Amino acid sequence: MKNLLKFLLWLPIVILGAVIVIVALNGQQDGRERKPRPVIGEQARDLTFVDLEGKEVSLSDFYGKKVLFLNIWATWCPSCRDELPGLQRLYEKFRGDDFEMLAVSIDAAGKKAVAPYMEKNRYTFQALLDTTGSIQLLYGTTGVPESFIIDKKGRVAFVEIGPGNWTDPKKQALIRGLTEEPDMETENER
Repeated sequence: MKNLLKFLLWLPIVILGAVIVIVALNGQQDGRERKPRPVIGEQARDLTFVDLEGKEVSLSDFYGKKVLFLNIWATWCPSCRDELPGLQRLYEKFRGDDFEMLAVSIDAAGKKAVAPYMEKNRYTFQALLDTTGSIQLLYGTTGVPESFIIDKKGRVAFVEIGPGNWTDPKKQALIRGLTEEPDMETENER
């Protein structure tokens, strides 16, 4: 009985301690803090990942030159698999028009999972590999797929949480309008 009383006395203290630890760690993974999702008008957060050939690609490589369509996805995600054919059509429609698509896969298996999937489905947009899921912390995403359209100045112009309908005329008009803005290099030469 005395041991039971001791246990009941200490139980709330142990629970309180656990709650404090959980709250302190909330939003962190491996010591990395989850940032809030970027909002429209905010500067896009630069990132660097390798593509399927092992070449490093950064968002900032395109700032001032191209509109970026940044998609976060995974081969195991049913919604992503449903959305990707629409992304391919969007890419085919706008590529070469100051537009680049970067599809960041969060597959833990990396190239082993992504390369055969891209090849099998004949996707030609650029796939980048994030085997640690760090983009989810950087962009505050809550799942996959999520997409961000980034203007030539490197600002977030549109956010889509979940699979998007990329044949929507309003979304395509937004992308067309952004691609028609002058490049920053051209603008600076004037």
